[in-house]
Order: sequence, then C-alpha cells, then structure tokens
Amino acid sequence: MTEKLIDSGGQGMVLLDLDDSGVGRLTLNRPEAANGMSVPFLRALYDALMRCHSEPRLRVLVVSGAGPNFCAGGDIKDFASKGEGLPDYLREATSWLQISVSALMRLNAPVIAAVHGFAAGGGGFGLVCAADLVVAAESAKFLPGATRAGMAPDAGVSVTLPRLVGLRRAMNLVLTNPILSAEEALDIGLVNQVVPDAELTEAADRLAATLAAGAPLALAASKRLLWDGVGRSVETGLPDEARTVSELSGTADAREGLAAVIERRRPVFTGR
Repeated sequence: MTEKLIDSGGQGMVLLDLDDSGVGRLTLNRPEAANGMSVPFLRALYDALMRCHSEPRLRVLVVSGAGPNFCAGGDIKDFASKGEGLPDYLREATSWLQISVSALMRLNAPVIAAVHGFAAGGGGFGLVCAADLVVAAESAKFLPGATRAGMAPDAGVSVTLPRLVGLRRAMNLVLTNPILSAEEALDIGLVNQVVPDAELTEAADRLAATLAAGAPLALAASKRLLWDGVGRSVETGLPDEARTVSELSGTADAREGLAAVIERRRPVFTGR
C-alpha cells in the first residue's frame, strides 16, 4: 500500500509517496518544462524534503523526474522573463536550491537518484551530485551547463563534483560542458549503475528495497560520516556560490546565454 505524504491530486510540482516498506518516492513533476526549477517549484521541493525529515517511517528516498527528463536545471524561460530583476530572483531561487541540497545530504535515509533523459544545471546535475547513490538509464545525459549560459555552478556542485570525479575532470566538465552519456558518467564515478531504460524503475526499487531492509541507524550514521568529509566544505562554500550566481545573473553575458538556450543557437559572449 502506498500513502501520499504530499497529496496534490497529481497536479503538484513535486509529489511524495511512502510505501509500507519505508521506501519514499519523490517525483519532480513539471514534465511540460522538463522539470525546470522556478522559485515555486523549489519551494515545493523544499517542503517535500522537510516532510521527509519529519517522517520516522522513511527508510530510503528515491528521487526521479516525470516525463522525458530527470531535470533540465533552472527554468530558463522563467529566468529570462525576469529581465533586470533576475539577480534578485536568482538569489531567492539559489537559496531554496541550496537548502534543498543540504536537506538531501542531511536526510537520515539514503537517497537514490533514478535518472533518465537530461540531468542538467544546478537543478538536475546538482541533485545527482547531492544524492547518495545514482542509478541511470542508458538514455541519461549529464550536463553541468552553467557556464554555457554565462553563469557559475550552484547546488554545491563546485564542491561535490571535484570530490566525486576529481579536480581535473570537474574542471573539464564545468568549463567546457560536454554532454556525458550514462556510460561516460559511470566511467568517471558520477553514477553507480547504468541499466536499460525499461529497467530503471525496477533497478532503483531493487536497490531501495536492499537499503530499506538495512539497519537504519547504521546507514544514517555512515551516510553522515561520509558526507561530513564533504558537507562541511559544501555548506561553508554555499554563501559564496549563491553570491557569485546572483552577481553573474545581472551580466549581459548571462542574458545572452539564457536567450541563446531558448533560441537554440550558439551564444555570443562579450565579457560584460
């Protein structure tokens, strides 16, 4: 039996269910926008994660995306519509994203990201880096994407990514923005497992069942110890990340980057 912890009638931007075995399922639910993150979306995500923190029955959390993609990152069209108000809007969006990332890492229950389609930007790529374990479909594509739009990484990526794949690989990913296939992501240690698309849900559920049957206190303590080696640096680096993202969003290059993504063309950056 599955219980809706956040009952949105199927219309909410973030859905959260819990089954009898203690497996929670958090679904990013803006498929029409590739699960792109706006401020209302990020507020809903944070609310769902706080519900997870207050749920003693939760043994493991599986995060996935509705529609063709896991998460394409920030909602570029929403960002572009803010005009000169974008720095203030992104300051708020980044704050919600950062506390959501911290909430994922600090959740006692292990977090599995089940990724298909694109996982891009702070929203998608950042959530992948903040998950404890990642199962990817063969169709999955991974893209940091921030510098392509004249921005800088957020969601803690500037700290988590080098820890996951090494400094040189992280530099290459962030500065040149190659689109990684699932197999390439597996090779560099960004994901744990790659499965055929049709088997993604089954594989994530199988891993979740294994974790749900484990010793919850031991798993929580082990997760905390492992993240503490990264987490202190992530959390002390978050304010600088937020400030940098907000400042960059006010530049002409950021506006050009957003426009180029929307118009599906190569951006022309001028350094202003």
